[in-house]
Amino acid sequence: MQERTSLQVSPDRVDLRLTDPRLFRHPFLYWTGSRDFDPLSEAEIERLRMFLDNGGILLADDALSASGVGFDRAFQRELSRVYPGEGLVRLPEDHTLFQSFYLLDRAVGRTANRTFLSGINRGGHAVVIYSGNDLGGAWAKDRSGRWQNPATPGGELQREMAIRLSINILMYALCGNYKKDMIHTPFIDERRRGRRGR
Repeated sequence: MQERTSLQVSPDRVDLRLTDPRLFRHPFLYWTGSRDFDPLSEAEIERLRMFLDNGGILLADDALSASGVGFDRAFQRELSRVYPGEGLVRLPEDHTLFQSFYLLDRAVGRTANRTFLSGINRGGHAVVIYSGNDLGGAWAKDRSGRWQNPATPGGELQREMAIRLSINILMYALCGNYKKDMIHTPFIDERRRGRRGR
């Protein structure tokens, strides 16, 4: 973010439990994993619902990148407790997430198994964003600064697109739907037409 945008960000990760008193000081949560996990407590479910209903955004990232098993199954189970009767819906290609900083037309990460993002919307704003492609695996570096994981099947171009998508998600979390303002629409449409014509 700091290298590519004008935003100042902290390099320090803050690990939080949903019951942590500091939760509401952080408007953006990143939750990832590859395995199934124990159900959340009722207090954790209530806190997550409160966090999302009061302007927080959660990016959930399936590090296994496999539908219906492990993290994917467990996360969707818990999300159905946070918002009963609702589930993740596919976010359209013209969603602000795909144009908040970079103009993108699909979602990728370490993998490209699901080239879309899913989410839950509240008041026209995605409060839960779900990636099924292990975004974190695309960013991960070892202590010497080398990439830890190959990006497959698209290699370094795919990794670059994953990094761009991650920046878009963070910009969306900070700035919301401003790119949906009518003043931006003609410019975005023109750029999309230009890309299709190549």
